[in-house]
Amino acid sequence: MQIFGVDIGGSGIKGAPVDLDKGDLAQERCKVLTPQPATPDAVADGVKEVVAHFGWTGPVGVTFPGVVTDGTTIRSAANVDKSWIGTDARVLLGDRLGGLPVTVVNDADAAGVAEMHFGAAKGRRGTVILLTFGTGIGSAVFVDGVLVPNTELGHLELHGHEAEKRASSKAREDHDLTWEHWAHRVQKYLAHVEMLFSPELFVIGGGVSRKPEKFLHHIQGIKAEIVPAQLQNNAGIVGAAMRAATGI
Repeated sequence: MQIFGVDIGGSGIKGAPVDLDKGDLAQERCKVLTPQPATPDAVADGVKEVVAHFGWTGPVGVTFPGVVTDGTTIRSAANVDKSWIGTDARVLLGDRLGGLPVTVVNDADAAGVAEMHFGAAKGRRGTVILLTFGTGIGSAVFVDGVLVPNTELGHLELHGHEAEKRASSKAREDHDLTWEHWAHRVQKYLAHVEMLFSPELFVIGGGVSRKPEKFLHHIQGIKAEIVPAQLQNNAGIVGAAMRAATGI
């Protein structure tokens, strides 16, 4: 069974049909740059371009980098235009896609669901936390496989700063940090999250999951196991499609 997944990020909008039996992309993904400013109409055009690239005519799952309530209403927009707040994303995107059925989900929650079912956290019980390091830091928290939605742990305060302003992948690039220096910032952030939640497992997602050899060995003193996301930067696309197909 194939369902289309789209992952809206602060820097790119990417999507592809997903083979839900394998938990992997059925075709090579299409990616366009996130428009600046990332207003609802401009981003919707980007989503339309990605979906149209494949001539897709079925259900579409879409991730959003912020809080999504009831699968439709946007409640936060830290890394896209603030005009998203209060937008009915399901209606907006459904209209832009010519009436295709659309399901909207928080981006990190989607990635977490994919990793729990097909990836690094498959079969794991207890408390599992996926953290995506990209333009910001997204989070997905699971207790015995059940998602606690919209946790937004990237906005925790750490040493007087919002965590994602210090430890996101974008912060590493903006401040020209070495991988080791950035890993030490991530270590402090993980220690803070661990103090609050005592997870058994951290899954590190986002683009950095493709390069775990660059930074993971620099992270010391964390009690929980730390592993890179197996689906890497495709986890959000897969999770979006899963949500559209089953409502998981």
